[in-house]
Amino acid sequence: MNDKATFTVNDMTCGHCVGTVRKALNTAFPGAEVSVDLATHRVEVAADADKAAGVIREAGYTPEPV
Repeated sequence: MNDKATFTVNDMTCGHCVGTVRKALNTAFPGAEVSVDLATHRVEVAADADKAAGVIREAGYTPEPV
């Protein structure tokens, strides 16, 4: 997949949050490259940005496009 979505997720505040976001994205986009960095609150996923944002919101977080 050529799409790459990058978000800042400021309400991702701990290791559990990272795991929740990563699991949600891995479930929604099997095989897609997913990067979640708690220190920068940055999430990158090789997927459609609108769909990825929806998955992050469904997981309980607020993605802001970068």
